[in-house]
Amino acid sequence: MKRLLSVLDGKEIRPLPIWLMRQAGRYLPEYREARAKAGSFWSMCMDPSAAAEVTLQPIRRFGFDAAILFSDILVVPFAMGCDVIFEDGPSLAVINDIRQLQCDETVWARHLAPVYETVKLVRRGLGVDIALLGFAGAPWTLATYMAEGRGSSDRRAAKLWGYRAPRSFRDFLDAVADCVAFHLIRQIEAGCDAVQIFDSWAGDLPARHFGEWVIAPTKRIVKQVRETYPQAKLIGFPRAATLSGYEAYACETGVDGISLDTTVPMEWAMKSLPANIAVQGNLDPIALLAGGEELRRATDAIVDAMRGRPLIFNLGHGVVPETPPEHVTELVEHVRAAR
Repeated sequence: MKRLLSVLDGKEIRPLPIWLMRQAGRYLPEYREARAKAGSFWSMCMDPSAAAEVTLQPIRRFGFDAAILFSDILVVPFAMGCDVIFEDGPSLAVINDIRQLQCDETVWARHLAPVYETVKLVRRGLGVDIALLGFAGAPWTLATYMAEGRGSSDRRAAKLWGYRAPRSFRDFLDAVADCVAFHLIRQIEAGCDAVQIFDSWAGDLPARHFGEWVIAPTKRIVKQVRETYPQAKLIGFPRAATLSGYEAYACETGVDGISLDTTVPMEWAMKSLPANIAVQGNLDPIALLAGGEELRRATDAIVDAMRGRPLIFNLGHGVVPETPPEHVTELVEHVRAAR
C-alpha cells in the first residue's frame, strides 16, 4: 500500500510520508517555464497535458510521497455556470440566487472533463508507490468567491447572504456541495488515491455558523463520496479554524485526515483530536523559506510532538513563491531521516 494511504488508514509510518501544499508552483523554474508557454494560469489548469506536466514536476525533483493534482478550486463554480477570469487574481460572475446555478451533472461533467483527463495522464506518469491526491474547494470557501465575485478580506457578501436569508444560503451551500462531491467522485474514478477538501476561509466564522456553513456541507460531501466509494480516503482542511472548530470538524465530518494550519499546537492535536484521525501538517511556510537551522528545528518539533500518531508531514499552508528549491530538498531529506 502507498505510504500516505497507510497513514490515512490509521497507521504510524516511519519515515513520515511528505508532500507540500502548492508543491507545484512558481518557486520551481520548470513551472515558470511551463506557465510562460501556457499563457495563463487558467489555461494551464484546463490543458490536461500542461497540468499533468506541472503536477509531476515536483515528484521528479523531490520524490514526494504524493502528487497533488494541478488545478484550482474555482473549477467547481465554472462547472456550475460561472465564467472565471484570472487577471491579478480570480474574478467571476456574482451569484446571489441558487437559480443562477447550473445543477445538471451532464454539464458539470463536460466542463470538468479536462481535469479528469489530467488525472489519467498523471496516474500513468507516477510510480506505483506514489499517491495521487485530487482536491476541491469546500462549499463555504467557494461561496465567498461566488457571492462576492472575487476574493474578499472579510467574506462579507457570503456572510450577509447567510445572515439575511439563511434557508436560501443553506440551499445554495447544498447545491455547491453536491457539485463538489460529484467532482471528487470523478477524480477518484479517474485515478486519484485520496482527495482533499480545502476550506481556506473557514477561520473567521462564529461557532454556530462554522457548524452550519463549514461542517454540515463537508459532512454532506463525505457522505455522498462514501456512498459511491465506501473506502474513499478524504482529508479536510478547515484553515484557521479555532481549536474547538478543528476538533468538531474532525469528530463530525467523517474525514480520514485533518490538515492543520501553522497556528495549531501539535501537542494539542496529539491530545485532543480523535485517535482514529490522521493529522497532516503543519510547518510554517516561512520557516521553509528561511531554511537552515530554524527549518530543521521547526520540523523536529512537529515530528517529536506527534510520535505515536499517524502523521503526514506537510506545511500549514502553501509553498511561497520565493522559496529556494534547495530548501525543499533539505526539508524532504530531514523528514526522511527522522526516526
